[in-house]
Amino acid sequence: MKLPSSIYKFYEKRLWNEVKKGPKPHHIGVILDGNRRYARKKGLDAKEGHFFGAEKVEELLIWCLGIGIKVITLYVFSTENFNRSPEEVKKIMELLVKKLNKINTDPLIVDNQVKVKIIGRRENLSKNILKLIDDIEEKTKDYDKHLLNVALSYGGRAEIVDAVKKIANKVKDNELTIADIDEKTINDHLYTEGIPDPDLIIRTSGEERLSGFLLWQSAYSELYFTDIYWPAFRKIDLWRAVRTFQQRERRYGK
Repeated sequence: MKLPSSIYKFYEKRLWNEVKKGPKPHHIGVILDGNRRYARKKGLDAKEGHFFGAEKVEELLIWCLGIGIKVITLYVFSTENFNRSPEEVKKIMELLVKKLNKINTDPLIVDNQVKVKIIGRRENLSKNILKLIDDIEEKTKDYDKHLLNVALSYGGRAEIVDAVKKIANKVKDNELTIADIDEKTINDHLYTEGIPDPDLIIRTSGEERLSGFLLWQSAYSELYFTDIYWPAFRKIDLWRAVRTFQQRERRYGK
């Protein structure tokens, strides 16, 4: 149910007063789910939902910067998503090109010194997209105040397989021994090398699973699931997730 604007503003202010002084997650991951269901609910073609979902990403970035979150990882497109219809994949890739072009010139990225990193398997991406990725990563490589990871053509199992292959090649080339391999070795060969694990993972749309997102890195992450479809996600939904994070006791197995 949509709240009247006056009540929404009151609740937003009250919620902000609750979360602003508490500990903030350093790194959040977000599974952007529910675009197609959102579109169907609005009486639109399911594929149109991706447009609304793409528009929401910039709002999320602004909210995260405002609350002091330093690292954001967005699950944008999985390796399994290539199994969708060619028409839908084409539409998503066209939207992706538009968004990457915007990121490449966006003052929000420059002014806030946001380093952008694309994580995932790149062999399935077009030359045009790869060129845009290279341009963005090169342009932002020295920014050090915030980090935006975009999980594109990404799968958690694929990431672990790729890490194992890299390590196996180093063992083969006598750069490593089997005895050298430990958790740090695995971490150092993941797509997220050098990035702290997520403190909080949010998934929209009511599904309560990770669907291959950051499988290794999420071992001690707090998980927050909301019924809101991604394009309908609001600032208060982010703050609710942060409030839930603040209310949980993080013991890391102790």
